[in-house]
Amino acid sequence: MALAGLLAIQTTAAQIGEHRNDFAVGVNGGYVLSNVRFTPKVPQGYHGGFTGGLSLRYVCEKYFSTICSVYAEVNYAQLGWKEDIRTVTDEPVINGTTGVAEAYSRTINYVQVPVFAHLAWGREDRGFNFFVNLGPQFGFYLSESTDANFTLEQRNAADRAVNVVAQDTMAVEKKFDYGIAVGLGTEYSIPKAGHLLLEARYYYGLGNIYGDTKRDFFGSSNYGNIVVKLSYLFDITKTKK
Repeated sequence: MALAGLLAIQTTAAQIGEHRNDFAVGVNGGYVLSNVRFTPKVPQGYHGGFTGGLSLRYVCEKYFSTICSVYAEVNYAQLGWKEDIRTVTDEPVINGTTGVAEAYSRTINYVQVPVFAHLAWGREDRGFNFFVNLGPQFGFYLSESTDANFTLEQRNAADRAVNVVAQDTMAVEKKFDYGIAVGLGTEYSIPKAGHLLLEARYYYGLGNIYGDTKRDFFGSSNYGNIVVKLSYLFDITKTKK
């Protein structure tokens, strides 16, 4: 009796989850808006840059109506920050030599590797579905560059609303970045043609780009990114249903 009951439970569990062995690869590209959360605070807008690379997805199971996958990317990404240099009256700081508002931005290039749990609801083979991505993301520093319309010797530091300028001359100290990303999107699938995915994603950095000990200037210097991207995947293996 006990053995029969156990077999019945296992049979029921096997019927709930439908096995999949679907593997797809493709490419992705999009636009990333980033800033850095400095402590002490540095007023900023969003730095805009390109992101794009290789996408891979393995669908392992359909559990009830949820399509369960592992989704990963290897991307090149342009991150950084763009300073909002203003006075206490909310007017731009004017450089005395050039006579124009001061502007400063830093572009930092990375190879990024996100690895997500990819959960989708809707059409599996033809039509639309809605999906959520959630998981860790790792970044590996490549290079950086600065864009400013003033020299450091000419900057009007005295009239800034926030007189924090150490970041303007500091190169990135920590070359490895890591954090958590979450994305929402929709996918359109066409049999034998592939899958088109449109996604909005947010990344919160858990690591800092500068040292954060009591001896360092910044207590925190972590990324916040908003990404909008389009991806195309084509099937390598597909489960017969």
